[in-house]
Amino acid sequence: MKRIFFTAIFTSFCLSGKAQNTTARDTVSVSRAEAETIFLKNNLRLLSEKLNIDQAEAQVIQARLWPNPRLEVGEINLWSNAKSEQLPPIFGNWGKTSEVTVGLEQLIYTARKRKKQIEMEKVGVEIAQEYFQDFLRILKVEFRNNLTQLQYTQEKQNLYKKQLTSIQKLLTAYSNQAKQGNISKSEFIRLKASELEFVKQLSDLQKENNQLQKELKTLMNLPPHSYLKISIDKFVPDLDKVANINLAELASAALENRPDVKASVLEEKYNNRKYKYELSQRTPDVTLLASYDRGGNIMNDFVGVGFAIDLPFFSRNQGNIKSAKIEIQKSQYMKEEKNNQAQNEVIQAYEDLVVSKRLYENIEASYEKDLDLLLESHQKNFTLRNTSMLEYLDFVNAYLENKTIILDSKKELNEHYEELQFVIGKEL
Repeated sequence: MKRIFFTAIFTSFCLSGKAQNTTARDTVSVSRAEAETIFLKNNLRLLSEKLNIDQAEAQVIQARLWPNPRLEVGEINLWSNAKSEQLPPIFGNWGKTSEVTVGLEQLIYTARKRKKQIEMEKVGVEIAQEYFQDFLRILKVEFRNNLTQLQYTQEKQNLYKKQLTSIQKLLTAYSNQAKQGNISKSEFIRLKASELEFVKQLSDLQKENNQLQKELKTLMNLPPHSYLKISIDKFVPDLDKVANINLAELASAALENRPDVKASVLEEKYNNRKYKYELSQRTPDVTLLASYDRGGNIMNDFVGVGFAIDLPFFSRNQGNIKSAKIEIQKSQYMKEEKNNQAQNEVIQAYEDLVVSKRLYENIEASYEKDLDLLLESHQKNFTLRNTSMLEYLDFVNAYLENKTIILDSKKELNEHYEELQFVIGKEL
């Protein structure tokens, strides 16, 4: 299959040129930062959600508009009888027995209802903006965790591929030895079983990789046939930022920055303005009237003015006023609960991050290199028959378990770091 390059795509995103497409799978190699740039620009759910702000702004425009005047033309007679009175013609000799009425109505809002509705819809725009920011916050942490999981899966695949290659080399060497009877068949079978275990692990990891590929390509709006590869940079967050964290400041920051907390405050503000609007509905609106009547009155051409108003004898909007007042109470409760929830989430996320950081720091920086050197030593000794197969395979299993623990500690540290940023509503 012809190699396909994504140069045009990444140029439009103003990336640094690290994206490479090198295989028939159309591999897209990017860093975490570059992947996020594509996600923020191309995600269709974000583009769709952002339109809610435009809709809210459209409601402000609608609230500013006055109601249209109403024109009514009626009582036009299409014929006349013998008793019809003669009137001056309308055009030429036509219209001497024609009658017509014209009425014009204009509704006038009272009690500053229009201004109150505009103020209410303006708060609606602010709420829509905070809901968008909250949606972005949720989607961003989902995207970043998927990136972390993909990095983790790819590193684990590399780990198992390396061991599978090593086992397969040993199998090639041992195959002839087993046929010649120089080693027992049981040892060869045990080595073959280890190969099968690695193949199974890689198969499971590839399925997980495929799932993550699907999720990330959808979030980034990449072509279906592309294959995403994330560089290992930023797999571990900056621990210096974590060391200088103050828990009290984090809790305060959450109340100031979290869009869902700010939205709960705006909901109360919106309901207060709605209550004022419902109160204003007690005052009836006035309709101004103007009319013209030709031939239907004591005057041939009658022009009159008037007004119409509802008499508030029965309904003074009592039900809607009471409902709006209850909504204020409900929003106050929800605001208090949202504040408590935010602060509790900050404490949990901070404590989880501290635990993960402690685990990661307990692993000495040189330990991973020591493991790799020990593995090379065991492989060499096993090849020279200085180490038994059982000892060698036991060490390989221990090596993989320890490498997985190290990878797990990095992944958990990254996830808890992102969770803390998520619950405080801003980047550390």
